[in-house]
Amino acid sequence: MKPNVVADIGNSRIKWGLCSNDRVERMAPLPVDDPEAWQQQAEAWDLSPGQKWVLASVQRQTLLRYSKWVRSRGDTVRVLMSWKDLGVQVRLEHPEGVGFDRLLNAIAAKDHVKRPLPILIVDAGSAVTVDQVDATGAFFGGVIFPGCRLMAKALHDYTDALPQVDVNVVSPPLPGNTTTGAIQGGVFWAVAGGIKAVLRQMAARARHGSWHGREDPVVFLTGGDAKLLAPVMDSWVIVWPEITLEGIRIAAEGLP
Repeated sequence: MKPNVVADIGNSRIKWGLCSNDRVERMAPLPVDDPEAWQQQAEAWDLSPGQKWVLASVQRQTLLRYSKWVRSRGDTVRVLMSWKDLGVQVRLEHPEGVGFDRLLNAIAAKDHVKRPLPILIVDAGSAVTVDQVDATGAFFGGVIFPGCRLMAKALHDYTDALPQVDVNVVSPPLPGNTTTGAIQGGVFWAVAGGIKAVLRQMAARARHGSWHGREDPVVFLTGGDAKLLAPVMDSWVIVWPEITLEGIRIAAEGLP
């Protein structure tokens, strides 16, 4: 089916994608539990009743509430429920345990690259994932570690004196000359440095042919902190905010 709108329902926000001309043409981040904001966005996009929606989420209760709202508009909704709905090879012992967004990213990345090249995908949000997709499009897993907000929150929650700090400054100056500056610098460079280190390790595996390809991988960066981290990434890293939504659209078009 060809959806008019796709939605990725996450832990802290919902992302809508408006589909046209075989791609996601527009994207909108929205609150996770605010029907009034949803309605305002529907009016901004001039979404008349009768739209076809496809949803994906790891939050079942939020998914149920959101599906009910979509149907109340007079729209139809299809929900991607299982990794088997996605048509992607998962080379792991327990594919049902992989985060849905990670598999959707893999689908979109493979479709975008088209050639038989290895791919690495960085998704930088509350958690950071760095995943590998081989030259055939099969998902091989990756790594997961805390993102900027989660790391900063942990410093506050598990110490007596450190404040809660927003890490929202690109490349904070070092050394930090205040506690806030020190946390911002430490968290930012821990996340950015972690991403870079993992990419180096995985790219080395790709060049040595251990996952079906001896060429340098194509690298994508997405997620809520992608713009924050992009300026310190290597020049060949491709920033693609809509990658998960594109994965939903492509998976939907493979459904009867």
